[in-house]
Amino acid sequence: MSPKELLYIEDALGHEEFFMTQCREAADRLQDEDLRGYVRQLCDRHRKVFGQFYNLV
Repeated sequence: MSPKELLYIEDALGHEEFFMTQCREAADRLQDEDLRGYVRQLCDRHRKVFGQFYNLV
């Protein structure tokens, strides 16, 4: 893997980590159970994508 490709992956990992944090914080503040469940699904999806990027390194 080239250094430039590694930088792209590191950048993507940072974005996915940010999205997971934002989703988790939003879900903790939501009152509506359906909406909270949906946001937690988004968080799980970002966690999965993070893992896929992480396994590339």
